[in-house]
Amino acid sequence: MPTLSPSPLRALIAAALAVLLIVAPVHAQERIKDLASVGGVRGNALVGYGLVVGLDGSGDRTSQAPFTVQSLRNMLNELGVAIPDNVNPQLKNVAAVAIHAELPPFAKPGQTIDVTVSSVANAVSLRGGTLLMAPLKGADGQVYAMAQGSLIVGGFGAQGRDGSRVSVNVPSVGRIPNGAMVEREVDGGFGGSGELTLNLHRADFTTVSRMVAALDARFGPGTARAVDGVTVAVRAPYDPGARIGLLAEVENVQLTPGSAPARVIVNSRTGTVVIGAEVRVMPAAIAHGSLTVTITESLDVSQPDAFSRGGTTTVTPRSDVSAGQEASRMFMFAGGTSLDEIVRAVNAVGAAPGDLVAILEALKQAGALRAELEVI
Repeated sequence: MPTLSPSPLRALIAAALAVLLIVAPVHAQERIKDLASVGGVRGNALVGYGLVVGLDGSGDRTSQAPFTVQSLRNMLNELGVAIPDNVNPQLKNVAAVAIHAELPPFAKPGQTIDVTVSSVANAVSLRGGTLLMAPLKGADGQVYAMAQGSLIVGGFGAQGRDGSRVSVNVPSVGRIPNGAMVEREVDGGFGGSGELTLNLHRADFTTVSRMVAALDARFGPGTARAVDGVTVAVRAPYDPGARIGLLAEVENVQLTPGSAPARVIVNSRTGTVVIGAEVRVMPAAIAHGSLTVTITESLDVSQPDAFSRGGTTTVTPRSDVSAGQEASRMFMFAGGTSLDEIVRAVNAVGAAPGDLVAILEALKQAGALRAELEVI
């Protein structure tokens, strides 16, 4: 057998490596900023109640929403305007609303946030309305912001005198950009210890291990340690400025996250089926057909003969039942069938989403589907 000299052998090895690099799948790297969040840096939900005024007759019908009148009485009493108890104002330009917003992390007093306003009674539309000053409270009952301003409503509605109504989108919900001013600061828990914690958006031990390795390679051994399948602790200085500088570098470190678990998601309401890339099918042969049963009900009239005596005309029901089954073809999955082969096989037999769900459920029961089948 002829032998290759060192130079041709070296060239052959280099060519083989080049082919491997082209064929091998390339896993995209992601930043830590996109994979995890910093512990203690989070937003807080705020909620409040208020009144929207200035509506063009599309507000609450006070006969069915007495709390709207009660809220208006309380507000006017605080402003020094007293309404006699025997007066029940019929207000069509006022609506009781619920207000909600999110207080972002590190929000300081004087900054503004967006708010969403939603009708809580029977107001037809909030278009053209103005929200009066309303406090927004957190889960602890403290007031953290004050909301007020003119609403922007994306929906539109019109109603006729005969009760007919046309509505586009949802006119009973509006939004006020920069509609609330922050009044109280929330402690974010950013400092106070010698470590910072990074919490993955999705638990994965492989990603945690790779994140620790990437941080140690960037900042030195012992910089990071794995706490559990979600949390990575990073050694950090006590000085707030130095901690921010460290985080700016940490969040831009790139790594290859672990692959997602093998999972098939089925939306039972829309018929949507999503198959993950790691889904595999063991050897199995499948034949799937659709059985259709049609029942038609009709009524026949039985008329007696012209010379018959005592005969009466009767109505008799008639039912026609027919059944048909579409021709089906059997197809086979080899061991370790990949996602691409599954899609090709399903497309070859022309299976609809409902048929695909039935096939996947049967494969799961047979033990041939190597994936979690989740129905949402």
